Amino acid sequence: MGADRAAVERVLDAVWRIESARLVAGLARLVRDVGLAEELAQDTLVIALEQWPRDGVPAEPGQWLRATAKHRAIDVLRRRQRYTEKLALLGRDAERRESDGEAELVDALDDHFGDDLLRLIFTAAHPALAVEGRVALTLKLLGGLSTAEIGRAFLIPEATAAQRIVRAKRALAAAGAEFSLPTPAETAERVGTVLGVLYLIFNEGYAASSGTDWTQPRLCHEAMRLGRILAGLLPDEPEVHGLLALMELQASRLPARADAEGRPVLLGDQDRRRWDRLLIRRGLAALERAESLGGGSYTLQAAIAACHARAFAYVDTDWTRIAALYEILAYLQPSPVVRLNQAVAAGLAGDPGRGLGILDALGAERALRDYPQLPAAEGELLALLGRPADAAGQFRRAAELTRNDSERTLYLARADTLGRRSDTDPPG
Repeated sequence: MGADRAAVERVLDAVWRIESARLVAGLARLVRDVGLAEELAQDTLVIALEQWPRDGVPAEPGQWLRATAKHRAIDVLRRRQRYTEKLALLGRDAERRESDGEAELVDALDDHFGDDLLRLIFTAAHPALAVEGRVALTLKLLGGLSTAEIGRAFLIPEATAAQRIVRAKRALAAAGAEFSLPTPAETAERVGTVLGVLYLIFNEGYAASSGTDWTQPRLCHEAMRLGRILAGLLPDEPEVHGLLALMELQASRLPARADAEGRPVLLGDQDRRRWDRLLIRRGLAALERAESLGGGSYTLQAAIAACHARAFAYVDTDWTRIAALYEILAYLQPSPVVRLNQAVAAGLAGDPGRGLGILDALGAERALRDYPQLPAAEGELLALLGRPADAAGQFRRAAELTRNDSERTLYLARADTLGRRSDTDPPG
């Protein structure tokens, strides 16, 4: 008698989240083609969807998936061999070699799991791919997300998400990308690329760039999961631990970043009792590890996040230390967004005039021309200088620029509050 299909599908979905990356990584090493490996893994999922509701969930579902995937890979390799070997060589010795090779393949997916997964992580974030392709392929191959789920996460049609994945696979093939670990000389650059992809995924979850949702915790948790895997595979890479610390410390605030109706709650208004203390402890431990290894820009950002995590209340925040850390970060990584945050930190540390000076220098930056956080930051600094009317105007400008509905509501509310304050303030 068949099992309850909905219940079986829930189990399969949970198992797939855990096993899919392992399947694709092992298959890719065998067939030497990431695209084909992903197709074989999907074939395995389809077979499970057909058989499990009828026969019941296997006692060892992960092992069942791996065994089925092995047989699919063996079929592909057999067909390849038949096409490439001459008929005259297909005698008894060749049959024996094929049989011996099949026996080795049966165990192959269970060996070298760490190396296989690391190869897959580097391949999905290959420099030959466009940034959106790296993100989509990482979520598909390593996160086990469906194309529809990736589309929903980034508010794009499923067909667009599918096109990104297809283009990424074609780009890998065109670049002749080997399913292999980078050379020692390439490792630092390639690790940086992988970390950049994970942080893009995390940031989209932490503060959605568009749509109605203020946050998408699923993306944050996926980025952290992959970050923990990477930290286990590359234990001596300081920035791997730095990024993991940053993500965990920031993610600790997720439960308090929205109210019961899903409306945004800014850092100063958050109930810190709702912050996830386990994530804070894990993040501080990862930060300590990163700092012991040297660290870099992600480690500095994690140190800034740690200042917030250690403050029992907003008024206890060590803004002087945060401003000093941003000074160092701006020197190491002088990006417009870092300098914007440096300006806000300077203002909150007691020097809003200096913060406005930094923002004035950023005003001509092409990258920030339509960035809503620029006028929002200027609004905060103007409010600190006692210019509520000017500040309200900047928040209205930020509301016009943002593509996120929740953020727009937040900016308009801030503008309204400042506008009322300017109406009641005495002249002069």
